[in-house]
Amino acid sequence: MKPGFLLGAHMSILGGLSRALERGQSVSCATIQMFTRNASRWRPKALELQDVAAFKAVRKQTGISPVFAHCSYLINLAARGEFHGKSIRAMIDEVRRAERLGLEFVVFHPGAHMGAGAEEGLERTVDALHSILEATQGAACGIAIENTAGQGTCIGCSMEHLAFLIEQFRLQPRIGVCIDTCHLFASGYDIRTPKAYEDTMNRLLQHVPRNKILAFHLNDSKKPLGSKVDRHEHIDKGQIGKRAFGLLLNDPRFTRIPKVIETPKGNDLAEDRMNLNLLRSLAKRNVKSAEKERRGGHKGQRDCQ
Repeated sequence: MKPGFLLGAHMSILGGLSRALERGQSVSCATIQMFTRNASRWRPKALELQDVAAFKAVRKQTGISPVFAHCSYLINLAARGEFHGKSIRAMIDEVRRAERLGLEFVVFHPGAHMGAGAEEGLERTVDALHSILEATQGAACGIAIENTAGQGTCIGCSMEHLAFLIEQFRLQPRIGVCIDTCHLFASGYDIRTPKAYEDTMNRLLQHVPRNKILAFHLNDSKKPLGSKVDRHEHIDKGQIGKRAFGLLLNDPRFTRIPKVIETPKGNDLAEDRMNLNLLRSLAKRNVKSAEKERRGGHKGQRDCQ
């Protein structure tokens, strides 16, 4: 892969946390996303000292960086009552686990308001994040709010929602966003042509500062523009098409931001190889130019970290 392109995939932790790194290395990932626990259970297995040590040793050996986590799908910080408190406690645990492993940040979905209304859901998410930051004071691990497709009562599907959440933490360096292309498209933002892409990304940057964009999820969409349905598809096998991904990969504003796929996969990672190889072929920027950007020499790139 050309210098300056941080491209990778979400990798399974089946068999141990360090296996995610080994799987990533096997398909030449420069960066990976992973779970730090079983994502479908409330009570995670405790992190053992030997597991942490093994993970850090394998990470050093592979050189993969950054490495970041995705939190459990059960967490809903926008919920009311007991579920709200349970989600806060679970998210605190997610951040602490990621911190112990030395991960850069944890990605989470801002949640669903469950009929209470978007405004209340956003306020509850803000209150929850304040509690999580307070409980994890001194940690270096960041928290990335992922945009959503807008299914059901989910918040975070509009630029305005993201802007509201980020504005509450404008001076908090640990809070940022992760932009998912499938979710972006499903929520009504077109990126399929150069003009549509530029309009959408300019609008994004009007609402979210570049230094707050911590990662991208590169996923095609099974469903059409504005469907509000979250269904990931292989790159260029869905409704978005490869042109949009080429535009994003070659956009100098986002070159140094890690990008991972969350596309369907099998045990042998053949699908990951297929998707990553296609994405790499779309990254046609001049190697010398990309290397200059990596070193921070490109005008306007110093604020992308």
